[in-house]
Amino acid sequence: MTQRFDLAIVGAGILGLAHALAAVRRGLRVVVIDRDAQANGASVRNFGFVTVTGQRAGAHWRRARRSRDVWAEVAPQAGIAVIQNGSLIAARHDESLPVIEAFLATEMGEGCRHLGPEEARAVCPGLAAGELAGALWSPHELRVESRTAIPLLAAWLEAAHGVTFQRRTAVLGIDLPFLATSAGRVEAEACIVCPGDDFLGLYPERIAALGLTKCLLQMLRVQPAPGFALALPVMSDLTLARYDGYAMLPQAEPLKARIRAERPAYPQAGIHLIAVASADGTLVVGDSHVYADTPEPFTSEAVDDLILDELKATLAVGQARVVSRWTGIYASGPEPMITDAPEDRVRLVMVTSGTGASTSFAIAQETMADLYD
Repeated sequence: MTQRFDLAIVGAGILGLAHALAAVRRGLRVVVIDRDAQANGASVRNFGFVTVTGQRAGAHWRRARRSRDVWAEVAPQAGIAVIQNGSLIAARHDESLPVIEAFLATEMGEGCRHLGPEEARAVCPGLAAGELAGALWSPHELRVESRTAIPLLAAWLEAAHGVTFQRRTAVLGIDLPFLATSAGRVEAEACIVCPGDDFLGLYPERIAALGLTKCLLQMLRVQPAPGFALALPVMSDLTLARYDGYAMLPQAEPLKARIRAERPAYPQAGIHLIAVASADGTLVVGDSHVYADTPEPFTSEAVDDLILDELKATLAVGQARVVSRWTGIYASGPEPMITDAPEDRVRLVMVTSGTGASTSFAIAQETMADLYD
């Protein structure tokens, strides 16, 4: 028997779930179809760090602000704990300070502060004892545990909003009002496809024309020395040379040049440091960025060592022990996100910058407005 819905969403990662939320808020009957039994991709292999500060200036930064607000609203309703708030970039290089000042002069710097070394250590006592030029503090971020937040969000959408989930189901073709799936036919008036890093499933010719590649990242869970606590998410000034909101400023060029000259292995592997705390006291630490059409399935011990060296130079974690290691893969392109219309009433939506947790809720609002307003 054909099941009938107002909207079918293909993909149950954070982008698909965000579209489900935006749809039910419009009173639509929604089905989410996913080939896996549970969330298994990039949406659960990340920091759970909803990052506003440092996003690309303009529309994507505004998306991050709106998405952060949605996270803050739905997290308590879905039983998702917000573990940390705010962020701090610890700047060890003098070349970082003009970048911070230039950033604060933009609209994105609203609410953020340039801290001196003593102020930074007061805000984050866990900073390492080494040289510190200053820091950028932001109040805007929040941190959830992705591995539990995504399942909790899906369960809440199902229980509180009546979203239907069809898991272990592949969508074989779309010819609205019907979707052919491995579990039978689904009827829907509209469809949103969120394929993640699957370029060869639905609409492969449209995706091929977008010129995308894939990004492989390495991450670790670290147990710091007894007594260490991380008050808020911390990054090093490698982030100022990588995140678009900072790195695209002209003042970032001397910092990038110094990093390339003194530590070339870091930009070569796309490494910058993010460290966030979990409720059990462990830290989620990363990450690296290696680009390929088909990334190697093997991790690099040398890359992990570089990440850990940067961690120990930034935070006083002592004899930290690696508890687990993993990789993630996401679609990557020159723009931070893409929306395409391969057919009438069908939208292909992809986050192509590793910012799904930070921007998906706002992207979903835009897709809904495009389809229904």
